[in-house]
Amino acid sequence: MIRCKPLLGTFVEICTPDEGRFSHAIENAFLAIEEVQTLMSFHNSESELSQINARCHLEAIRIHPWMTKIMTIAQEIHLRSGGLFNCGIGHRLVARGLLPRHFDRADQFGGIEHLQFLGPTLVRSDLPLCLDLGGIAKGFAVDLAIDVLQCAGIPSGLVNAGGDLRIFGSEAQPIQIRNPANPHEVISLGNMSEGAIATSSLYFAKRDKTSISFMVNPINHEHIEFSESYSVIADQCVYADALTKVVSISGNTNHPCLGQFSAKAIKIPNSLAI
Repeated sequence: MIRCKPLLGTFVEICTPDEGRFSHAIENAFLAIEEVQTLMSFHNSESELSQINARCHLEAIRIHPWMTKIMTIAQEIHLRSGGLFNCGIGHRLVARGLLPRHFDRADQFGGIEHLQFLGPTLVRSDLPLCLDLGGIAKGFAVDLAIDVLQCAGIPSGLVNAGGDLRIFGSEAQPIQIRNPANPHEVISLGNMSEGAIATSSLYFAKRDKTSISFMVNPINHEHIEFSESYSVIADQCVYADALTKVVSISGNTNHPCLGQFSAKAIKIPNSLAI
């Protein structure tokens, strides 16, 4: 059974064994992804993320447990990557017109490290924030959907959110990624039965001589360009998704933080011929 819906700015596909009794679980998995979109969308000025950005430097904000979890993971990866992963670069993307402006610009913005937990679901920041979860939320949503399917007793399946993919069960699935030299071709990486893979690239961005990359180095705040693709394999998709930013910004497929999350990275050059 294959179901697909437009969510998270892409198409989300859920595949399970072809049994009608799983249809309700699949629908619940999509509902979990929709909830992530509602909570964590930068584009929605009413989302919980937008409320954090607008108000958390002024007052403590009560947040959803899922938001607590993703922010905690984001802070952990920020710390272990030496700052190469940081959700607090939204203002840079807003300034370049790559994200919408929902509130007046501050003189100084903090990063994910400035978000303070006053309790399990209570946060505040000592600086204005402009957090963008675009580099981690898809992977987080994929993991939540997998949890729903597994809790329903589904023996195997996959969730694919625009290339952020996680597989579970005993049935091996072929893994293919796009060739950066020709994105309409795919490269086979073999088969996987358990685990997640995510890829970062710029090959489908609308590019011209005046366009600005949406990939920002949070340490020097420069927009970076690269023509290759970087994929990360990990146990959970949230880590695979976030760590692709670490390796694509650093260009280092052996970055020390990969081992701390039991992850591995693959670089595909843009000169690869099939």
